Amino acid sequence: MFHALPVWLYVVITLGLTHITIASVTIYLHRHQAHRALDLHPLCSHFFRFWLWLTTGTVTRQWVAIHRKHHAKVETAEDPHSPQQVGITRVLLEGAELYKREAANLQTLQQYGHDTPDDWLERNVYDSHSYFGIVIMLMIDLLLFGAIGITIWAVQMIWIPVFAAGIINGAGHWWGYRNFEPADASTNILPIGVLIGGEELHNNHHAFASSARFSSAWYEIDVGWYYIRLMQAFRLARVRKVAPRPVLDYKNQTIDLDTVKALASYRMHVMSRYARDVVRHVCRDEKARADKVGRQVLRRGRKFLVRHHLLLDEASRHRLDAVLAESDALKVVYEFSQRLQSIWHMKTASHETLLQSLQDWCHHAEPSRRIDCRKREVQHRHRLGLCR
Repeated sequence: MFHALPVWLYVVITLGLTHITIASVTIYLHRHQAHRALDLHPLCSHFFRFWLWLTTGTVTRQWVAIHRKHHAKVETAEDPHSPQQVGITRVLLEGAELYKREAANLQTLQQYGHDTPDDWLERNVYDSHSYFGIVIMLMIDLLLFGAIGITIWAVQMIWIPVFAAGIINGAGHWWGYRNFEPADASTNILPIGVLIGGEELHNNHHAFASSARFSSAWYEIDVGWYYIRLMQAFRLARVRKVAPRPVLDYKNQTIDLDTVKALASYRMHVMSRYARDVVRHVCRDEKARADKVGRQVLRRGRKFLVRHHLLLDEASRHRLDAVLAESDALKVVYEFSQRLQSIWHMKTASHETLLQSLQDWCHHAEPSRRIDCRKREVQHRHRLGLCR
């Protein structure tokens, strides 16, 4: 039917087809099925299921179960595809194989595959004949595009194993930047989530797993979220939850139970702001006063001041210890950071205990800030020769 098109148009068509697959994965499998961040109209759900059957042979229950287990066991030996455990090279090159191995684990499917489609189509078509859809897709590509349809089909088949199973599961826990510091190694690969529909913003997702929107900073673009908003406008989707965005009330100077609840809800934002407004500024000031060796120590170990302690290996702990030994100010900053996090981990404590703990933290933090400011002023005056 389309046997004499320009090469560039074949490229555009191929990218368009693979993008539909990526949109199906991020909207249907990930945000809708795995995390229940949104509800989809039955027509949309059936279309996504059918398209994924044609282009990937994915069984919804298997994908959802493996992904939920990844979140539950992240960065541990039970994580189905953690590069921290099996190595980045293996996840990048053998991500699809790791997925297939875990999909054969019946215990994983039983424990994590609940509330997924279990209708006649799922049991008798999509699950029982998962590879039949891929064959149908090959015939469709050959019918529409002729011999070059084989190339288009091949690209469709490798797209998800390469980008989702490999890059997201691998690079998304190895390289990139972090807006938040959850207890895992997740990263944002790119600020513009286009190629993988927003899945590149993996650190944001791990910080707020049940959010339908993956973007957090103003420069981050989550294409999947735009599609969801468009579907929402046509009443084809209903968003159930998005990541909270804190609003500061500068008029309220008291610490009450509402403050405790707000800090617990926005703890990822609180620690992110603590890292940006406190740790980074103190590090900058300490580097300005340090000698060449001290600056090198601070530069190499600064990131470990905000990293979750469960993610620190022996080498990382040595670098953190070196930073803390280099600067008393950073030692104070780090200690208060750990104390603040410990408050959130007091899950069985009463509201009154949590309130008292937060009030004590603020009571001790404010004097330390004033003392540190006076020390800095004296040091600055000494450098200028204004005092002896």
